[in-house]
Amino acid sequence: MAGSADTPGSDFNIVIVAQQGRLTYEALLFAASLRHASPGFAGRLMIMEPQPGPLWPKDPRISDRGVREMLGVLGAQILPFKSRHFGAQYPYGNKIEMLHALPEKEPFVFFDTDTLITGELMTVPFDFNRPSASLRREGTWPKPELYGPGYGGLWRSLYDKFGLDFESSLDLEQPDEYWQRYLYFNAGYFYYKCPRAFGKRFEEYALAIRDTPPEALCAQEVFPWLDQIALPLVIHALRGGRHTLPAGLLDGVVSCHYRTFPLLYARESDHVIKVLHEVAAPNKIKKLLKAHAAIKRTVYQGRGAKVRALFDQNNLPRREAAIRNRIKSAGFWMR
Repeated sequence: MAGSADTPGSDFNIVIVAQQGRLTYEALLFAASLRHASPGFAGRLMIMEPQPGPLWPKDPRISDRGVREMLGVLGAQILPFKSRHFGAQYPYGNKIEMLHALPEKEPFVFFDTDTLITGELMTVPFDFNRPSASLRREGTWPKPELYGPGYGGLWRSLYDKFGLDFESSLDLEQPDEYWQRYLYFNAGYFYYKCPRAFGKRFEEYALAIRDTPPEALCAQEVFPWLDQIALPLVIHALRGGRHTLPAGLLDGVVSCHYRTFPLLYARESDHVIKVLHEVAAPNKIKKLLKAHAAIKRTVYQGRGAKVRALFDQNNLPRREAAIRNRIKSAGFWMR
């Protein structure tokens, strides 16, 4: 059982979501990297698995028996959850719905499956009473229209909808109508003292934004950003916010949300690549990971090194789209 949330940095559970396909092999890499880079972690690694049902046209469960067995060897628990609202139509909704299946009042840290643990997690001073999430993001949402509400009007409409104080969420060091002034996260990781309390808010807000959005949002694309639209509202409602952890630990020294393997080789540090190669090297891991084409070609067959040679890691393009486009133009994009 995880420790008390009243003590920052106390024991906690790590949670990821895995299912049939790409996430199966990313989950294996995540689990192997956790055991490799964070030997001090003594909590539970929970791999949440969506179950078959009407929202999944195909069975979403992990079908590779070898991977299932290896995850057990690495100390992971595979736990089921039901999809009631999202399923195949919006797979990002898994990270919302799985929270209901986690142990109540046990602190948790959720990571996207396309993450590597690259350092000791027990050095991270989590305060589970003050939830937060990843600040490694770009201004992907909203996209204000020329004659419509600006950033402030769009975000305010959501805070008003849920009875939240908008003004206290602002970063006043950022200029008005600049996207970073407004609370916005990447959902690549988030944490709190109770997954069910977090999940209740997350589900409530996400469904309301999907089904009955404020009128101000009528010209805004909600998908695929729904989880990242609801997330800052949840964190603000639960008395969390930005900068609750020292900069450079998560999405830095201790973890890396690489997103895709070509992006990893293009822009991540030499240390991250070293951890990836060390974790992927054992034969018992290698033979399983080679079943995924992107890992086989990028990691084991040398495409990653060719991608890295396309970029000066000390002078990368500022926008991720520019990095992606260069990789695609060279014929090395895979996921």
